[in-house]
Amino acid sequence: MSLDNNWALKELPLNKDVETKKVLKKLASAHAALAELKGIASNIPNQSILINTLGMQEAKDSSAIENIITTHDDLYKSELNFDSFLSLNAKEVQNYVTAIKKGFELVSQNGFITNNIIIKIQKELEGNNAGFRRLPGTELKKAETGEVVYTPPQDYKEVNRLMSNLEEFINSQDKYELDPLIKMAIIHYQFESIHPFYDGNGRTGRIINILYLIIEKLQNLPILYLSSYIIKNKPDYYRLLQDVRETDSWEEWLLFIITGIEQTSRETIDLIKLISNLMMDYKHKIRENYKFYSQDLLNNLFKHPYTKIEFLVNDLNVSRITAANYLNKLADDGLLTKKKLGVGNYYINEPLFNILTNR
Repeated sequence: MSLDNNWALKELPLNKDVETKKVLKKLASAHAALAELKGIASNIPNQSILINTLGMQEAKDSSAIENIITTHDDLYKSELNFDSFLSLNAKEVQNYVTAIKKGFELVSQNGFITNNIIIKIQKELEGNNAGFRRLPGTELKKAETGEVVYTPPQDYKEVNRLMSNLEEFINSQDKYELDPLIKMAIIHYQFESIHPFYDGNGRTGRIINILYLIIEKLQNLPILYLSSYIIKNKPDYYRLLQDVRETDSWEEWLLFIITGIEQTSRETIDLIKLISNLMMDYKHKIRENYKFYSQDLLNNLFKHPYTKIEFLVNDLNVSRITAANYLNKLADDGLLTKKKLGVGNYYINEPLFNILTNR
């Protein structure tokens, strides 16, 4: 079924009550999982560890939804910025990490998600200043057949009007009396349906999701990402988005997103516990066996699954010789694995790499 020619995307709020019994029942367990995740994340001593490691994982998954495929190995190598290694896909995924951090920084400063912030996030992703679409011709098609599934608003003024309305809806915390998880699902549907950019709409929309949870104080850090859930349920994700457009089927869409929030929260809790336990293991081993133990060193080895001398020089404020001695000693004793890339060396925290890649 396709949309008739008279269909037009409406402004928010919705003109119907979507908080059905099924939806309300599902909300309780999702909120409990989110609250537990928020608490466990606060126990990690350095915020950048989770933002880096989980942000990288999300960047890989979110980019894969758009068929930008990279391996974990390429992704972590690209973070090293060695001249001898270049992967365009890994670079695109790195841009996603930068966009998450940029969005988090701006939202933390402002307490709002404005269209200006959304445009800056998309700019980090795509590396251009195109802004909202000005030219008609954008269509969403089935990858397999090329069949047009949905035509978003084409007129620049219409895109601007709908995005201004969405901005007001996102930031009106008390106005509509909707549970924030329901509101997040509505925001995501509306943003993807407006499709305001030429490129990067899916990835930008998924970053908006986590930033919204932060402005609603349901999370403190950008670490709850739905992309792995969407990858596992990709046909349902696109089908349910389209069902809302075609038949106003909100209940299934809301249940899908709320279930994703709960499942992903539980998976992320388990992941953080594994990282935390491994950090404690490394802390004891390094502190008991090496005079050069410091919390900054430990943080470095967990912020960068692949680290290098320059990272230690910057994080620990030590000389290159000292940093090299630390890393080589840890590699000699099996806590790190030393590798060569071009003329440079890098050092892998293999147990951490395994936790992140076996997710």
